Amino acid sequence: MALSVYNDLTRKKEPFVPLEEGKVRFYVCGPTVYNFFHIGNARPFVIFDVFRRYLESLGYDVTFVQNFTDIDDKMIKRANEEGITVAELAERFIAEYYRDADALGIKRATVNPRATHEIAAIIDIIKRLIEKDHAYETEGDVYFNVDSFSEYGKLSRQSIEELMSGARIDVDERKRSPLDFALWKAAKPGEPFWESPWGKGRPGWHIECSAMSTKYLGKTIDIHGGGSDLIFPHHENEIAQSECANDTQFVKYWLHNAYLLIDKEKMSKSLGNFLTVRDVTGKVNPLVLRFFLMSVHYRSPLNFSAEGLEHAKGAVERLNNCYRDLLFALENRKAGTEDAALREALKANEEGFTQSMDDDFNTAGAFGYIFEAVRAVNVHMTEHDEIDKEALESAKRFFEKTNKILGYLYEEKKNSDEDAEIDALVAERSAARKAKDFKRSDEIRDMLAAKGIIIEDTPQGPRWKRAN
Repeated sequence: MALSVYNDLTRKKEPFVPLEEGKVRFYVCGPTVYNFFHIGNARPFVIFDVFRRYLESLGYDVTFVQNFTDIDDKMIKRANEEGITVAELAERFIAEYYRDADALGIKRATVNPRATHEIAAIIDIIKRLIEKDHAYETEGDVYFNVDSFSEYGKLSRQSIEELMSGARIDVDERKRSPLDFALWKAAKPGEPFWESPWGKGRPGWHIECSAMSTKYLGKTIDIHGGGSDLIFPHHENEIAQSECANDTQFVKYWLHNAYLLIDKEKMSKSLGNFLTVRDVTGKVNPLVLRFFLMSVHYRSPLNFSAEGLEHAKGAVERLNNCYRDLLFALENRKAGTEDAALREALKANEEGFTQSMDDDFNTAGAFGYIFEAVRAVNVHMTEHDEIDKEALESAKRFFEKTNKILGYLYEEKKNSDEDAEIDALVAERSAARKAKDFKRSDEIRDMLAAKGIIIEDTPQGPRWKRAN
């Protein structure tokens, strides 16, 4: 079975065949950097990170571009409220984005272009649209002429008439049609601006992605991703302006993740259920949130709740405990006879993992096979004093391979001096227990617990781990 993906442009699942053999051009809409990003934003960031990682595991050379929108109305408003420049606000929250994204195990993009650093590319594409009569200037603003693109609405599967009747559109007598959207906005007093052929101003939101995608990936790309809330108008408008400017198909495969709800309601500040990633990761390990965001298929709605997060925490602990137990067994237990049942289970689970990921990146199904492998490994280690080391080495490779794609194993903190001190205390505790000095043994356990160290007594001797 080869990789297939659900293409929102065609509304069907299709075999994935890149434009250029061995290479993938991948664009994902990034954050507007005026605040910490919330858990709804985190879903596409994590999901498309997984897609990229899986494509790389298949041997593709992936160029992954994710933009930063660093100029818009919200940014101007917040910067004015804080008495700083928009550029200063952007620098602060780009740094905060990286901090949270790194914690969630999200790989850095190949390129993270910023709208304000790409003004020349933006102006160039707008000029081409005007020259081809797909855009027009009025009083320093430039609008895209929706009527000039006969395929407008092909992604959202709505006609111009349906979009006109269903959309909330600002009335502006300067526009030829209510659906026409801004490519360039004339500067207002006190706003940041850049010089252009149409006067001082700044780019519209939609044009940024078209310009940056074209500059860094070419006129036609393999995959464009984002949340389903971006299908209209953002991605619809990207298609229109890109295909009119470049006279070719913009994107081959459009992939969108479904909404994230909070306790079955849409997240909003007015409801008091607005949660940033920082809010959640202050209470649980960031990889718990990462796991939660992958726990259902990306095209299915996901409901966030305290109960669901607690379930995710337990699941991640089970995965990590099995991996630690496996490493400990390989180091401390004797090799025994082959376990045919374990070997067959591991082979079936590895095949199942690949089949799930090949089926439109089904992370929920993939995790199901990982947990089946966990169960098989745990049964083997419980029922056998002497282990099938070759099979457990295979299990170790399976967990490490799948972790490289999904990201669920905690990174062990390395501190050689501290580790040596802990090892010495654990050895002292063992000696105290052997001498039946249980008072000293308990004192050492409490000392270690205060440092966040958990001791586990096993048939092969004590071992310790840091609490996550």
